[in-house]
Amino acid sequence: MALDQDPSINPYSMAPTPARPTTSTRSMTMIEAIRDALAVMMARDDRVVSFGEDAGFFGGVFRCTEGLQEEFGMHRSFDTPISESGIVGSAVGMAAFGMRPVAEIQFADYMYPGYDQIVSEAARLRSRSAGGYTAPMVIRMPVGGGIRGGQTHSQSPEALFTHVAGLKTVIPSNPIDAKGLLIAAIEDPDPVVFLEPKRLYNGPFDGHHDRPIQPWSRHELGSVPEGHYTVPLGKAEVVRAGSDVTVLCYGTLRFVAEASAAETGIDAEIIDLRTLLPLDTEAIVASVTKTGRCVVVHEATRTGGFGAELSAQVQERCFDHLEAPITRVTGYDTPYPVGLEWVYFPGPDRVGEALRKVLDY
Repeated sequence: MALDQDPSINPYSMAPTPARPTTSTRSMTMIEAIRDALAVMMARDDRVVSFGEDAGFFGGVFRCTEGLQEEFGMHRSFDTPISESGIVGSAVGMAAFGMRPVAEIQFADYMYPGYDQIVSEAARLRSRSAGGYTAPMVIRMPVGGGIRGGQTHSQSPEALFTHVAGLKTVIPSNPIDAKGLLIAAIEDPDPVVFLEPKRLYNGPFDGHHDRPIQPWSRHELGSVPEGHYTVPLGKAEVVRAGSDVTVLCYGTLRFVAEASAAETGIDAEIIDLRTLLPLDTEAIVASVTKTGRCVVVHEATRTGGFGAELSAQVQERCFDHLEAPITRVTGYDTPYPVGLEWVYFPGPDRVGEALRKVLDY
């Protein structure tokens, strides 16, 4: 049997995903949706455990795990020492012996001591053991800026994970996707890095830092389905249909792209990738083939960022349909600047300039 025909040994296989339920829903922030996903899975499967620095009794810095220890006990939701290498290494060991660990790294900026365990152990366990061992585990971490966290609390290191074969990399932009993607990640047979844009944790983002944050509308809040449901890994979503230009984005920058399209009046088709690896190239190709133009938007630094991979994919697959060069709008190639966050952060003005540039080419 070929490798890609047997889901038990294919590191990028995805189990069939049930459709979203049409039952009751509840308004949730992204924090609440993540907590609800963990609670649903911990109740359904006693192999699921949640842990990290301050993630047990305290409920995490952002309160994503609040109440889980009280509900499920200290053996299912617990605190760890301040050791990212130990956190990830413990998760690998648990996963190898049949558990479904969900490890929290307090900020993505702190994951570097644990990077060796992620790359050398979690990502390679299936292949190095010829399928004898697997690592069905999730590593949750808040990413990105927008909360005035400075250099050590604002990084977007997604490209460091998408470069690693054997990992899946997920980043939701809203509460509905956050819950469904996290449940799908916990159920996945291989390690998933689950990136949570902290700018979206507690409130809406209209793309502008200088506008007051208003309460989430019911639509923005998502009316998240109760109980168990999944959003398939590897499937992007067209959040705004259009014919002039395709915008590829994910996480917080989805809302920047939407604001820019609305303010410029450009008929942009905006694709929220949701999963960076595996990448939904089918959705990307279909859109760029239709529009003939492509703008890639992300918050991370430009050089070596995931936008370079997206640009290469579009160039290789859509060259005959392109009417203008692919354009990237990204963070700058500098450490995250304290006090200049919103200069660094790609905003609607920079995205709008890129949209006009490709249309005028």
